[in-house]
Amino acid sequence: MPSNQELCKAIAHRITTSPQKRITFAEYMDMVLYHPEYGYYSTKALKLGKEGDFFTSVHLGADFGELLAVQFFQMWEVLGQPVPFSLVEMGAGQGLLALDVLKYIKQQYPDFFNALDYVIVEKSSVLREEQQQRLQEFSVRWSNLEEIPSQSVTGCFFSNELVDALPVHQFVLQEGRLQEIYVTTGEESTLNSEQGTGNREQSKISLSTSTAVISFVEVADTPSTTKLEEYFELVEINLSSYCDGYRSEVNLAALDWLSLVADRLQRGYVLTIDYGYSASRYYNPMRSQGTLQCYYNHQRHNDPYINVGRQDITAHVDFTTLERWGERCGLDKVGFTKQALFLMALGLGERIAGLSYTDQPISQLLHRRDVLHQLLDPSGIGGFGVLVQAKGLTKQEAAQPLKGLSVPEQMQI
Repeated sequence: MPSNQELCKAIAHRITTSPQKRITFAEYMDMVLYHPEYGYYSTKALKLGKEGDFFTSVHLGADFGELLAVQFFQMWEVLGQPVPFSLVEMGAGQGLLALDVLKYIKQQYPDFFNALDYVIVEKSSVLREEQQQRLQEFSVRWSNLEEIPSQSVTGCFFSNELVDALPVHQFVLQEGRLQEIYVTTGEESTLNSEQGTGNREQSKISLSTSTAVISFVEVADTPSTTKLEEYFELVEINLSSYCDGYRSEVNLAALDWLSLVADRLQRGYVLTIDYGYSASRYYNPMRSQGTLQCYYNHQRHNDPYINVGRQDITAHVDFTTLERWGERCGLDKVGFTKQALFLMALGLGERIAGLSYTDQPISQLLHRRDVLHQLLDPSGIGGFGVLVQAKGLTKQEAAQPLKGLSVPEQMQI
């Protein structure tokens, strides 16, 4: 499928009207994914899942949401069963996770359900409309993070595969200096394959108009902000010994996002589920081309300048940064684990064991077993990271271990 020409025109206009006739890669990625009319999440948002470009844990059935509901219920109990208890889901996709969570809480924990204030933070108007349609039987509110009053939330902010889709700055090391990668229009690029473009090799997208052919190309220059170098001070990564051509990403948007979340939370938890690494693994010198990936029809590649507006663009999450920046914002680290262990501790093992006692047809039984095992696959979504942070807890509350962070019974010796 060709690129979205209207989106390419909008990006080109942003570039040509910018003071230096260029934009950061983060600005480019933001427009590609979140342009209100032509961005990926405005035009292809309804085709997520197996029929779209990628699927998440939510698309494998209700188990993921139901097990999260078990954890949310325990959080409510730890906090003394406050009323209301706000569950703030950030980046709710098609509303499938919210539906699974709310249905299970209503069925299993009626008192908790009555105390619940479910809030969705969603940037895409298209997705928001689908969420509203899907969740109309429940009392759900929609809001922007900016609209939530400071220190007003008692409960839990949570997200599943949100941070990986936040726009990232890209950089490359040239002559021992950190240079930011910009996107501009034109036929020439100051980056070549020896300078760190990797497989991109001056990737560009051409768009025919009535007057000219517009090409998007990369340019490396002085960073647009000192925050890029400050980022590496935060995670204690020294790039001075890295080879020229080393290229990677910095997710400054994640810091802004976490700052807002921490400010809005008065008492409770922040639960972040995503794929990523610690800083030392993320910025390993051997990972010399970063983690940026594009997804188109379940095919993965690393060229963000093709299928513009038609493909998803993501980068792995640096969990070390979320932990350390969270501490600066008043968030204490409760724990970090892998999704497989998290779900097993919440009861996924019992669900798998229970399949032996069902009278389902063998074909349905095998399908359900396969689905549950996909949630545990360490090479897939089972290997995702689960970070839990907290704020405003008393010593007694903080001393109570969360169920999802305990060692699963099936794995105890």
